[in-house]
Amino acid sequence: MTASSTSTRRSIVRGCGSYLPPRVLTNAELETMVETSDPWIVQRTGIRERHIAAADETTSVLGLKAAQAALADAGLEAGDIDLIVCATSTPDYTFPATATQIQMGLGLQGGAAFDLQAVCTGFIYGVATADKFLLSGSHRRALVVGAETFSRIVDWTDRGTCVLFGDGAGAIVLEAGEGDGKASDRGVLTTQLRSDGRYRDRLYVDGGPGSTGTTGHLRMEGRDVFKFAVGKVVDVVREAFAETGLGPEDLDWFVPHQANRRIIEASADKLGIPREKVVITVEGHGNTSAASIPLALDVARKDGRIKQGDLVMLEAIGGGFTWGSALIRW
Repeated sequence: MTASSTSTRRSIVRGCGSYLPPRVLTNAELETMVETSDPWIVQRTGIRERHIAAADETTSVLGLKAAQAALADAGLEAGDIDLIVCATSTPDYTFPATATQIQMGLGLQGGAAFDLQAVCTGFIYGVATADKFLLSGSHRRALVVGAETFSRIVDWTDRGTCVLFGDGAGAIVLEAGEGDGKASDRGVLTTQLRSDGRYRDRLYVDGGPGSTGTTGHLRMEGRDVFKFAVGKVVDVVREAFAETGLGPEDLDWFVPHQANRRIIEASADKLGIPREKVVITVEGHGNTSAASIPLALDVARKDGRIKQGDLVMLEAIGGGFTWGSALIRW
């Protein structure tokens, strides 16, 4: 899943944006809902609060706000976009695609818009997919959106999962540009995508239109997910380094899926990435699935950490299992 080393075409990040619903659900509030405690949640996950979408805030509403913020950051108009890829596990409808609702909200009537489902790895899959469209020459500029309303599929009586998840959206604008085909180029340098359906019962939703005819609720075997996550994420990051001839010492920033602080730190330690190079935002929004990486990118970009020319590694693992990485020079 990488561009040829002789290619001079690259997908360059032009802007990023994010949106979190105003409603904040703290650990203290969760103590009144299920048998848990703030110290227990913080110690095991690093999460202190999460955001919950209002009744009129659908996934596409969140995604639209993030997309508008990304366009503003890029200094572009909606009409400059000819591709929208929305990664989500919580679409507004079974169909049409949430991406088409974002497209409508932007006032667009042309180009392509579609959803992509890879759960928490969705944003990585979205970046890889948009990258291929741009490298092919069929499209010029893409919005890659990760948007979720996981609060609507969480079982709020299950203390093992309800403390983990929140709602939110993030987006980046990718634009086709030119490079020398070297690791010093700006843009997406390589993407690594993997999946293994044998692990479905470790992290899944127990419903769907083609099975139960219901939405269902999220179910998870936390210990198994933790062990699998650290091992597999490390592999796809190392493969990205091998393909580009780069290493952890070359990284400016490591921006992983924001699921659990312990998973993030264990993965960074195993890869030999100093913790001061790791972007962690999970304490303020919890696990927002496909939205978590662009949310973290937007925070680090706006507070001045991520700057043009920086080498940034993205990685994630999600239900399926799916997992992947994307190495980008900002």
